[in-house]
Amino acid sequence: MAASAIGWALRTARQVLPSPCTRQVRSYYVDWRMLRDVKRRKLAYEYADERLRINAIRKNTILPKELQEVADKEIADLPRDSCPVRIRNRCVLTSRPRGVKRRWRLSRIVFRHFADHAQMSGIQRAMW
Repeated sequence: MAASAIGWALRTARQVLPSPCTRQVRSYYVDWRMLRDVKRRKLAYEYADERLRINAIRKNTILPKELQEVADKEIADLPRDSCPVRIRNRCVLTSRPRGVKRRWRLSRIVFRHFADHAQMSGIQRAMW
C-alpha cells in the first residue's frame, strides 16, 4: 500500500515538474562570448575597490620599494578577469564585438537595419 502511494506520488511529480534532461535549456545570453564578458564585468565590479587600493600603493613613489613590490605581488594574485581592461563592449543582439554604438549597445549592422525599417524612434536615414 505504501509503495504504491510513493509510486503514485513520483508519477504525479514527474508530470507536474518535467525532468531537466528532457527540455532544452536556453540561456539569456546570445553566445558564450557574451556570457564570458558578463562574468568579467561582475568580477571587475567585485574587485574594483581592492584593485584601486593596491594600485594606489604600487604607483606611490614616496613609499618604500619593498611595499610597492608587495603590492605588485598582490595585484598579480587577483583574478585576471577582474581587470576592467578585459571588458569588451558587445552588441546585445548579435554579440558582435566591433562597430558597437555605445549609446544603443547595438552593432552598426543591426543599428542600420533598425533605422532603415523605422524600428528605432527618433532615428532616420539622412536624406538630402
